[in-house]
Amino acid sequence: MSKIDLKLELNDKNLEKIGIALSSGVRIKILNLLYKSCYCIAEIAEQLNIPVSTTAFHIKILKEAGLILLSSKPSGKGNIKLVSRCVDKVIVDLIGSNSIEQGLKTCSMSIPIGSYFDADVSPTCGMASEQSIIISDDLPSAFFSDERLNAQIIWFSKGYVEYRIPNYLFKEKDLCNINISMEICSEAPNYQNDWKSDITFWINEKEICTYQSEGDYGKHRGRLNPNWWSDYSSQYGLLINITVNKECVYLNELPARGVKLSQLNLTDGNYFTFRLGNKPNAKSVGGVNLFGEKFGDYAQNILFKFDYKEKL
Repeated sequence: MSKIDLKLELNDKNLEKIGIALSSGVRIKILNLLYKSCYCIAEIAEQLNIPVSTTAFHIKILKEAGLILLSSKPSGKGNIKLVSRCVDKVIVDLIGSNSIEQGLKTCSMSIPIGSYFDADVSPTCGMASEQSIIISDDLPSAFFSDERLNAQIIWFSKGYVEYRIPNYLFKEKDLCNINISMEICSEAPNYQNDWKSDITFWINEKEICTYQSEGDYGKHRGRLNPNWWSDYSSQYGLLINITVNKECVYLNELPARGVKLSQLNLTDGNYFTFRLGNKPNAKSVGGVNLFGEKFGDYAQNILFKFDYKEKL
């Protein structure tokens, strides 16, 4: 799943559409219904006990707001329209263009989870693409196969993976913020909803913050998981956000550490490194599940967003 980022003055038409879409109790019930599955309009009408014509009206408003998708599915009587959710979060920045951040520009980079440069992992461990397990379960050497580039889920009970992120997008800029988001959780045998793991993140070998995952989640089936994936395996993670600015680090919008951008040397050389995993001396070494854009609940890879200003 994805999110919609809106700025107060730049996206006023989109804000209005989303505001209207969420102002109806019926439309909120439709979004709740679509959380676990997709339905045709007639099925939605039946479950909510409202007329099909009324349902179609509400579906139209939700679609115009960009909150749902309509797709065609063949049936015995022709094609039927299936309704599905396409957004999990709507984030509204209420700071207008007259703020101190006027002139701020943004660029982003989507990093496939299998494109790591280095790894040191221990079983239970493995990777899977959309089609199958990659090489074999519990074989750390498989993490160095070129097939890793197809990975859509990666798991290991302890250790780390490390990425090299090119810095050409902001190398000659005045970098103000870096935001990193990903879907992640602990790694337990099969899955355990109460399996804690202290997952630490580093940039250029500098410790950024530690996120405590509460479990390896399997309460519901991951909405993006392929049909062949077992119901008894890890299903989804939580979407976390790390922000580093010129003052400190924020984890899920809460202050986490006093590391500053200037301490990370992000513009040295041609890239910076980003590592995630368990510290050997962590209180809870509960492993990692990392989800790509076609596994879990959120349709994204590891997403890096850079806010910058042009140098004068």
